Amino acid sequence: MQYEEQAYTDLGWAKIDTGRPARTGAAEAVYAAGKTPEQVVGVLRTLREAHPGRVAIATRCDDACTEQVQAAFGDEAHCEAGVCAVGDFPDPENGPVAVVCAGTSDLPVATEAELVARANGLDTRLIADVGVAGLHRLLDRVGALREAACVIVVAGMDGALPSVVAGLVSAPVIAVPTSVGYGAAFGGIAPLLTMLNSCSPGVTVVNIDNGFGAAMAAARIMGVKAQR
Repeated sequence: MQYEEQAYTDLGWAKIDTGRPARTGAAEAVYAAGKTPEQVVGVLRTLREAHPGRVAIATRCDDACTEQVQAAFGDEAHCEAGVCAVGDFPDPENGPVAVVCAGTSDLPVATEAELVARANGLDTRLIADVGVAGLHRLLDRVGALREAACVIVVAGMDGALPSVVAGLVSAPVIAVPTSVGYGAAFGGIAPLLTMLNSCSPGVTVVNIDNGFGAAMAAARIMGVKAQR
């Protein structure tokens, strides 16, 4: 007999960790890249059946995957920027969390972070296109940034934005490098190294283009509890 925190559902080709919320407070999410649309739908359905009260999330969905998820779940499916969220977003229990992106080219990664944070019960506010090339745009939003209990900062190119933000707020700052940029950005390695070498103390850095990881880090920082 399995304890709740040890539970999983065996689909034959995958073992879905339905006990994860009992252990960590967050449900398993589907990384759709490399899976067929049918497999993604199958995992989402399993997660919804195991935890009807929480949103089931798939990230990195291509157009074919998104189309099949929407066909399978209808109005329950909310798909944007490669993220498919199935179920109603919960009422926020903590926050606010600000998701800040440097440019509109970084917006898909920022949107991934925003949707995953909302699915995990965070009051989330998106602040877009406030990169350091036009610093006055960011300074106009300092008041909103200082209201946030946690700030996720998404940037490519030179990756300087998290250092600037961290120098303006007292909240935890989670930096997300993106693969946006020309050749010397090396697919996100240049902004990643910039963020890791930030002169603003206390900046935490996640992997390149990992909006999902940033949102989950914010949920843990904010102490969001599991929704059954």
